[in-house]
Amino acid sequence: MGLNLNRYTQRDTWIALGLLPFYYFLLNYLMLGKAYVQRWDVFLLGSLIIFLIWTPAFFLHALPAVYFRKRFPHIRQTWTRMTLALVTHMAMSTVVITFLFYFYHWIDFPSYTFESSRLGMALLLGYMGNVVANIVHESVYTFEKWSQTIRETEKLKKANLQSQLDSLKQQVNPHFLFNSLNTLSSLIDEDTEKAETFIDELSSVYRYLLQTNENALTSLRDELRFIDSYFHLLKTRYGTGITLQVQVADQHREAQLPPLTLQMLVENAVKHNIIMADQPLQIRIETTPAGQLVVSNNVQLKNVRAASNGVGLANIATKYQLLGRDGLEIQNTETSFRVTLPLMGHAG
Repeated sequence: MGLNLNRYTQRDTWIALGLLPFYYFLLNYLMLGKAYVQRWDVFLLGSLIIFLIWTPAFFLHALPAVYFRKRFPHIRQTWTRMTLALVTHMAMSTVVITFLFYFYHWIDFPSYTFESSRLGMALLLGYMGNVVANIVHESVYTFEKWSQTIRETEKLKKANLQSQLDSLKQQVNPHFLFNSLNTLSSLIDEDTEKAETFIDELSSVYRYLLQTNENALTSLRDELRFIDSYFHLLKTRYGTGITLQVQVADQHREAQLPPLTLQMLVENAVKHNIIMADQPLQIRIETTPAGQLVVSNNVQLKNVRAASNGVGLANIATKYQLLGRDGLEIQNTETSFRVTLPLMGHAG
């Protein structure tokens, strides 16, 4: 479970436990004077009363702090969040401290005499305590937010390295190469011209696989050109059992996306679905007027599903995350599987 910085953290609680006893002592001393440290009955009763009243008041102070952390969560909003929290806490402290002074008077607390000057000093102490507490809490919050950012950055770096490793593994996928060579072997005996075309397309596929992973982005035009070669290999192998429809608007062809995105989505469809002449797998690649790329296919799952750990889709999501983009949507029903991706700008 991730760190939830929109609430008071465990460090906040330890800070309170460290500051509150000291604050309790000073506040009672301002109200009761020397009798607070000279008489055990006054000390014990006064400490009990202020503990019972101020402890829940502290947790009430946490409510606006939590709200402002949620409303203004970013480090650049520290001054806004801190100012609003400080003003709110000062108002709450004024109410609680004033109540305490009049409460002691109402119950005729031993050795207590109401004095407005003492009330003013207690309020000043409360304001100073609020300033110190807010500075400490904000420092802790900012540090934890910064630490969280560092951890997330490290996590993304590891995910990126894993993504690159998975892509490298995919480049030399023995199953893909084995199936391609088997298809080529049968073509050599059956149709030399088709075999030569197959070799050209296979060469184009591996050239793209080896070159493009060095780049963070590639154009949709280049991806489609690659998919044309990649699908030619699939079509040669599966014949009428697989079809591909491409409807991409011209204005989006120079838009950019992470390399091998289309290949991973097409491979995902091939991997998990039945491909037969009487049950063709229909893959569709299209763009929307809003500048999104949609890859979809009909669902006809194999009886024995291929082992899957979601690496392909996870790779795509990770690459978009590393580029600071979101918007990847997956719609999976009994009859169709659809992935919607954002396209990023246009190649320069």
